[in-house]
Amino acid sequence: MNSILDLQSVNKTYQSGGRDLTVLDNVSFSVETGASIAIVGPSGSGKTTLLGLCAGLDRASSGSVELHGTKLNGLTENQLAALRNRYVGFIFQNFQLMPTLTAIENVMVPLELRGEKNVRPVAIDLLDKVGLADRSHHYPTQLSGGEQQRVSLARAFSNQPQILFADEPTGNLDAETSEKVIQLLFDLNQQAGTTLVLVTHDLDLAARTQRIVRIKGGKIVSDARV
Repeated sequence: MNSILDLQSVNKTYQSGGRDLTVLDNVSFSVETGASIAIVGPSGSGKTTLLGLCAGLDRASSGSVELHGTKLNGLTENQLAALRNRYVGFIFQNFQLMPTLTAIENVMVPLELRGEKNVRPVAIDLLDKVGLADRSHHYPTQLSGGEQQRVSLARAFSNQPQILFADEPTGNLDAETSEKVIQLLFDLNQQAGTTLVLVTHDLDLAARTQRIVRIKGGKIVSDARV
């Protein structure tokens, strides 16, 4: 099966107080198209940094990252943004909805950025799938945390991404709401056949994916099928 994501000998180093701080150390792995994978590890282990590099939100200090057959290393910021908008969906812990836009407008944004026309019916359909058709004209401040995350789920799937990156998607939600959001995430993902890369500290959630990569101190310490 083809890989949609491939990392080879990736390092990420920051300058901190005049010293080099290594956040990721010689990380290599690939993700098959259509697979689901969880990246787990303690706080500060490099999980979110790794996700950012995979998605082209940040750049590796050395090594190579290839996403959907394109090496990210030499791309400009505009080229990276175009690649993300075409192939990538995101779900963040803190929702990242635009506060001045309604739920439906937030879902429409990725489609409008691609220059697509008549996108409202697509957005309505997605909000219906996440159970929020009746809240489409509410602003984020008028929605609960769980509702906001469901809007962000609808937005993530609006451009029919090939790969979805989810960073602690239930980190700000209570247990009952988390379960609803996660069930929706896996249902939508399965329907769309999207590759899922999930960063979480929740081992029960990680166990619902096909593969768990454990990271500690910036290194992969295990990589196992579930």
